[in-house]
Amino acid sequence: MFNIAIDGPSASGKSTIAKQLARILNFTHIDTGAMYRAIAYQCLKNKIDLNDEIGCTEVANHSVIELLSNGEVFINDMNVTQAIRHEKVSQGASAVSRFKGVRQRLVEMQQEMAKSKGFVMDGRDITSVVLPDAEVKIFQTADVAVRAKRRYDQLIANGANVEYDDVYTDLVNRDYQDTHRDESPLMKVDNAVEIDTTYLSIEESVALIMEIIESRGLK
Repeated sequence: MFNIAIDGPSASGKSTIAKQLARILNFTHIDTGAMYRAIAYQCLKNKIDLNDEIGCTEVANHSVIELLSNGEVFINDMNVTQAIRHEKVSQGASAVSRFKGVRQRLVEMQQEMAKSKGFVMDGRDITSVVLPDAEVKIFQTADVAVRAKRRYDQLIANGANVEYDDVYTDLVNRDYQDTHRDESPLMKVDNAVEIDTTYLSIEESVALIMEIIESRGLK
């Protein structure tokens, strides 16, 4: 058994591809982005300013997050699966992820979840911080315009009233925040394989990663 760590910017297809890999390999998928969204949701629910580092860290330290195999997300026994997919919560996730205390708490949870083998974990700091010893490390990216179109289509399909230009601007801002924050910035580690999904389908991206796994003789 082995672990797969996938990092990359928003809307690069990380979670979708991670879920497919987990299904094929019969592994467990851990969507760390959902965990940050859950903390952001809890902060918003309790009317805590997302720029309040102490307040957001306090929320994280008093939260228990569960990720079920069917994709459902619970925080403190409350099902927030749908609630955390709203754009305001996604933006909030990028805000709270800046804080050292929040990241430390969630990294502890993530490492505890994946302390054995057989996990596919995706996020922003998985290859560099959470699972630095993962046998397979992927840095997944795509052109920002393509990522914005993917996110826009997803939001429209979910009934959101958004404009493409706003989604594009939000992604550009989130990319900057993710790569320039002091705590665990998004980066490609030296031993990660970069996969650009701009012109690849989900199936093609999954096939590429499966080739990497097979070429290393992993089972």
